[in-house]
Amino acid sequence: MQASHEVDEGTSRASIGRKTDLMSSTKMRNQSGKSPHSPNEKDISQRQTHYYTPTSWKSVMTGFERPILLGSNHEPKRRTGWFFVLTCLVATAFVLVTTSVYPSNGFHYNRLPEILSRSLHSILPIQSRETISPESSTGPLVDLAARTDQVQFDNYSLILRGQRVFIYSGEFHTFRLPVPSLWPDILEKVKAAGMNAVSVYTHMGLINPAPGVVDFNGFRALQPLYDAAKAAGIWVVLRPGPYINAETTAGGISHWATTEVAGHLRTNDTDWRAAWQAYIQGIIKVTAPNQITSGGPVIAIQVDNEFSQSPATHAEYFAELEDAYHNSDIVVPLTYNDPGQGRNFINGTGAVDLYGLDSYPQGFDCSHPTVWNGVTTNYHTYHAQVNPSQAWYIPEFQGGSFDAWGPTAPGYAPCRVLTGPDFQSVFNLQLWASNAKLINYYMIYGGTSWGGIPFHGVYTSYDYGATITESRELTTKFDELKRQSLFLRSSPEFYKTDWIADASTGLQISTNPAAFITLLKNPDTGAAFYIARQASSTSTATTTFKLNVTTTTGALQLPVVAAAITLGGRQSKVIVTDYTFGASSKVDYSTAQVFYASVIDKRDVLFLHGNSTQDHEAALSLTGTPNKLAATQSPLVQLSNGHAGLAPATTVVTFLAGIQGLVTVWDSDTQLVLYADSDTAATFWSPVIAGKSNDPLRNFWGLGTNQSILVGGPYLVRDAEITGSKLALRGDLKTDVRLTVIAPRTIKSITWNGDSVSGDVAATSSLTGTGGFVGQLRTRNSLTGIRVPQLTGWKFKDSLPEVQKSFDDGSWTTANHNTTNIPLKPYYGDGRILYGCDYGFCENVVLWRGHFTPTGNEKSVNLSINGGEAFAASVWANNVFLGTSFGNSTNNRNILEETDDKFTFPAGALIPGKDNVITVVQDNMGLNETQGSNTDSSKGPRGIRGFALDTGTKFGAWKVQGKVGGYKNFPDKVRGVMNEGGLFGERKGWHLPSFSTAGWASRSLAQGLPNNAAGVGFFVTTVKLDMPQGVDVMLSFTFNEPFGQPYRAFLFVNGWMMGKRVGNLGPQSKFPVHEGILNYHGENTVAVALWAMTPNVTIAPDLQLTLDGVYDGGVGGVKTDNPQWSAQGRN
Repeated sequence: MQASHEVDEGTSRASIGRKTDLMSSTKMRNQSGKSPHSPNEKDISQRQTHYYTPTSWKSVMTGFERPILLGSNHEPKRRTGWFFVLTCLVATAFVLVTTSVYPSNGFHYNRLPEILSRSLHSILPIQSRETISPESSTGPLVDLAARTDQVQFDNYSLILRGQRVFIYSGEFHTFRLPVPSLWPDILEKVKAAGMNAVSVYTHMGLINPAPGVVDFNGFRALQPLYDAAKAAGIWVVLRPGPYINAETTAGGISHWATTEVAGHLRTNDTDWRAAWQAYIQGIIKVTAPNQITSGGPVIAIQVDNEFSQSPATHAEYFAELEDAYHNSDIVVPLTYNDPGQGRNFINGTGAVDLYGLDSYPQGFDCSHPTVWNGVTTNYHTYHAQVNPSQAWYIPEFQGGSFDAWGPTAPGYAPCRVLTGPDFQSVFNLQLWASNAKLINYYMIYGGTSWGGIPFHGVYTSYDYGATITESRELTTKFDELKRQSLFLRSSPEFYKTDWIADASTGLQISTNPAAFITLLKNPDTGAAFYIARQASSTSTATTTFKLNVTTTTGALQLPVVAAAITLGGRQSKVIVTDYTFGASSKVDYSTAQVFYASVIDKRDVLFLHGNSTQDHEAALSLTGTPNKLAATQSPLVQLSNGHAGLAPATTVVTFLAGIQGLVTVWDSDTQLVLYADSDTAATFWSPVIAGKSNDPLRNFWGLGTNQSILVGGPYLVRDAEITGSKLALRGDLKTDVRLTVIAPRTIKSITWNGDSVSGDVAATSSLTGTGGFVGQLRTRNSLTGIRVPQLTGWKFKDSLPEVQKSFDDGSWTTANHNTTNIPLKPYYGDGRILYGCDYGFCENVVLWRGHFTPTGNEKSVNLSINGGEAFAASVWANNVFLGTSFGNSTNNRNILEETDDKFTFPAGALIPGKDNVITVVQDNMGLNETQGSNTDSSKGPRGIRGFALDTGTKFGAWKVQGKVGGYKNFPDKVRGVMNEGGLFGERKGWHLPSFSTAGWASRSLAQGLPNNAAGVGFFVTTVKLDMPQGVDVMLSFTFNEPFGQPYRAFLFVNGWMMGKRVGNLGPQSKFPVHEGILNYHGENTVAVALWAMTPNVTIAPDLQLTLDGVYDGGVGGVKTDNPQWSAQGRN
C-alpha cells in the first residue's frame, strides 16, 4: 500500500504490467480474458515497495552517521553528538505528536523523517572547493579509501580522482548489438551528445550457458567494450546481475539454473550461490583490470537488480554477492537500483555503497503518446529522508518504453513521441530539480533482442523508442539530450548545489503561480539555478511570468527588458544567476538556456539558445577589446546598459522572438558570446580534445582534458584531434552542410574524414575575428546511388519430417523425469514431467513426440501446453494435422501464457493396435522475469503440463528435441546458446552460410508452403552486397504482406536468428540487421523457417531487404564473424 505522504514515483521496469495467467486456457480457464490468479507485477511492486518497516524507521532515527567504510567489518560505531541531537529531535517530535490529537499544523507521523532530514540538512557543513579531499568535503564525505580513494562521493555528487563529476549516462546492452566493432559507434554517439557514461547490463544466460562454462568470446566479450569506452572517454557502470530483468528471458539468469537449482533463485540458498559463482568470478576477472584505478573506464558495479531487502534470504544473497566483490580486486563502489521508493539496501544486511532509485513515470503503454502522467514531485523529499549523506542517484530513468505483442500494440514510433523532446525537457529537468547528480537514461540505445533473448512479453525489436534507434540513427530526442548534456558538461557549478526550496515549500518568486520554480544554489560560488516548469506538468498552455531573484548585485525581477519568461506548453527551463562561464567571466542572469560554456584558445566562450518564438534575455559583464566583424548586429538582438539592480558595466542582451540561425553577440580578445535558436543549437557539437598522450584517462572530460571546440553543421561529429596547426574532424554527413568551427586561432587547416576543407573567408569574418572557420562539406557522390537487391531465387525444403510415419526419434531424449525443480507442476497426465528446460531445451522451438497404442475408441487428446505469452503450438496425430493452440497478447491485455485444448482425431488418423505418435511443435517465447516476491517465477514450465487421451489409454514413451546439443553441447559457440531452436532445419544447419541447397525445390517464399498445408518449411536464398567504403548503411528485412496471416517466420541472416515474425499477432514487421551480421562486401545467406499454423488459408510472406538510411561516415572497419556450416555436431 502506498504511504500516505508519498507521491507515486512512477512505474519501475520490475513492476511492469504483465503475467501470470498460468491457469488460463483457450477454453474455460480464460473465459473472462483476465487472470484469476496472480496480480500483475506492477500491482505487486506497488504494494511491496511503498512502506516503512521497523528497520527503515530505525534507519531514519539513527542513519545520519558517517557511512560505513567500504571493506570494513561493519562494526558498531561510537555514538557521536549527532546521535544525541537527533535523539532529542525525535523525542521532541514524538511528544508533539502524542500530546496533540488534532495538531494545528497538520503534523503526521509520516512527516517525521522529513523533519529529521531537513533538520540535518540545515546544519550540515558545506564544501568549499571543486577539487575534493576528505578534509575539505562537506561532511560526511563517504570514505571509500578502504578500497580506493579514486571513486568517492558525498551528499552532492560523485568524486573521481578528486574531481567532482555529474554522471550523465545512457543504458546500452552490448548483447543486443552482437557486432563488437559497432560498439564504438554507439559510444561515440553517446560522447557526441555530451554525456559521460554508459550503464551496461551483462547477460548471465549468454555468458554462462551451461554449468561451469563461462564464455567471454565474441559478442559476449567485455574487453572490447572497455577499450571502446576508454577510447571515447565514457565511464562504465557495470550491471552484471546475475538477475538483470531487462525484458530478457529469465531476467538474464542462465536457463540451466532455472531447472538445475533446487533452491530459490536470488536468495542465499547454497545451490543458487554455487550457480552464480563462476559467472561473477568471470565478471570480476575481466573487469578488475579495467577499473579507473588501473586507468580504465569502470567506476561502479551494481549488485543484482531491483529487489527487496526482505525477507532475510534476499538480504543475505546481496551480502554474498558483495562478499564476492570485496574478496577480489574489485575496488569501485557497489550500487543498487530500487524499483520503487522502498528504502531497500541503504542500511542493514546487504546494504550497498551507493543507493539509487529507478523511475518510469509514463509506464509502458505508448498507445496514447500525448497523454502524460504528471511529474513525480517527491524525489528530493524521499532522498532527504532515506540517504541524505549520499549523492542522489537515479540508475534508471525512463528513456523510452518497451512494446508488447499484439495487433493493438502501438509499436515504437509512439514510444518515441511519449518520451520525446517535450518529455525530456520536463521530466529530465525534474530530476535535476530534485538535486540528482547521477542519472542514467534507460535506454540510450535499445538494439535487438535477437534469437531467444527476449522474455515472453516482448518481440524481437528492443528499439525502446530510445534516443538512438535500433538501426543506430539519431532522433530529435538526441537533439534535446545533447542540449541538456552540454549544459551539464559546461556547468561545474551545478555539480554541487543545495536544494533551497520550491513552489510547494514556500518559494514564491514567480509572478504567475502557473509557473513552478525550484531553486538550487552552489554554496561556494553563489551560482543559482532556477528550474522552471508548468505547475501542472502535463499542461500544454503557454505560461508567461517574471522571476524575482536576488543576485550578488541585488534584487532583480527577470527579465529586465523583455516582457516575460515564457514556457511554451510542455517545456522546462533553467534560469541561471551569478553563473561563471569560461575561466572567469560572469553571467548576472540568463533566461536564455546555456548550450555551451568553456574556454577556447584562452577566450571565455558562452553559447546561449532559446525557442525562436519567444523572447530571451541575459545580463553579462562583457570584457576585452572587440574584434571587427563583417556582419552587422541583428535588429532582433538588443544591447543595453544602466539598469537598476545591475552594475553600470553590465550589459543586458535581449533576444527577441524570430531569431533564426547563429548570431555573434560579442567577439573580443577575451570573450566570445554566441546565440542561436534551439534548433540551430542542436546542429552544433563540442568534441573533446584529448589530453596528454601518456594519460590513460586523456579522453575523459574533467579528468584527462578540459579542452573542447565547437563544430556546427554535420549530422554527427565523432571526434576532433589537433596536431600542430591541423584540426582533423571525423564524423557523419546526411546531406551537404555548411561547416562552422570555433577553435584555437593557431589552426591553419581543417580536414573532414581525412579530406581538406576549404574556408569561406567572408562567412568566417562574420562569425568571429579570431579562431573561427566557415566552409562547406559535401557528401560523396556514391551516397545517393546505393540500391539494395531484391530477395529472389528462394530454395525450399520441408522441415517437419517428424510427422511422417518413417521418422525415427530413437536418438531424441526420452522425457521420463518424474520430479522437477520447477515449482509449477503438471495439471494431469501420468506424473511424467514434460518441461523442455528439464531436458536441456529451453530456447525457441521444442518438439515433443508422445507414443501410444490406440484401441480404436479414442476420439480426442487433451493437451495443456505452456509456451509463454503469444506462443503457439501445432499438433499432429501421425501425419494428420489436428490444430494449433494459440497463446495471446493484445498490448499486454488478454494475456495467455498457456492453453488447455482438446484436439479431435479425424476419421482414419489413428491406426489401432499400432504405434501412433502425437507430435507437438511448440514455440518457447522466453522465460518469465521475477514476479513480485516470487523469485522462482523464472523457473518456467515451458512444455506440456497435461496430456490425456479421452479413453484413458496410456501413453508410452515421450520424446523431446530442441536445439541440437541442448544447452550443454550446442555446436555454434559463436552465435551462442540463444540463437537456435529445435526445428529439423535448424538442427541440420540449413540456416548457416555455405549449406548446400542443391536438390532443393525452387519456390518463392511468397507462395508459402505447398498445398496451403500446415507445417514448417525452410526457404533459403543468397544475396550479394557491395556497399561503398566509408559509408554507414542501415538495412532492414521487411515483411510487406497484410497483417493477420496465421504464420510464424524465423528470420536467419548469415546464421543469426535476427527476427521472429508472428503474422497473426504483430506488431513487428520490420527487422533491422546491421553490418557485421550482414556482409556488406560479399555474399549473404538469408533463411526463413516458415511455420504455417492454419491450413487452407492464404499465407504469403512478402519479405524484402529495405534501405533505412545512408550516411557518409560511420566507424568503419566493421568485422563479420559468421561461421559457415559444418556437419560436426549436427548429425
